[in-house]
Amino acid sequence: MSRDQRNKTKAETAEDEELRRNITSVDALEALYGAALPSSLAKEIDHLNAPYRAFVEAAPFVIIATSGPRGLDCSPRGDPPGFVRIADDRTVMIPDRRGNNRIDTLRNLVVDSRISLLFLIPGVGETLRINGHAEIVVDEALNASFAMQGKPPKSVIVVVVRRNR
Repeated sequence: MSRDQRNKTKAETAEDEELRRNITSVDALEALYGAALPSSLAKEIDHLNAPYRAFVEAAPFVIIATSGPRGLDCSPRGDPPGFVRIADDRTVMIPDRRGNNRIDTLRNLVVDSRISLLFLIPGVGETLRINGHAEIVVDEALNASFAMQGKPPKSVIVVVVRRNR
């Protein structure tokens, strides 16, 4: 403890405690922040509409978040825009190219299929989030269709959309 901390009066300590508090319940959190904006709630849907499809197709970068027994993982993926393929209004496919070979994302998906994607476009002040469930697919023809510079990905992460925003 520093000398300044030891020299604080009881009144100063009480004042500090009033200025700092931990939020420990959803009710307290909602009281602090208030209601969500209606416009943000209206954006949450269970499929890819035309504007969301266009965003995914234009995004050169996506961050993938997963959870598993070893903990959470948040990993970047990127390629030229359109590298994430839209199969239908509820399914996207992400090529998994060889990287550092830690395969943290894939390890997590094997045991817990929940996934969250955050699409980003440089210079655009909006993002698109997709939450869903994923499976790791190894299919020679599918992998070949994602080839870049003659190299197919090792696998494809197929995500079924549960919620977008």
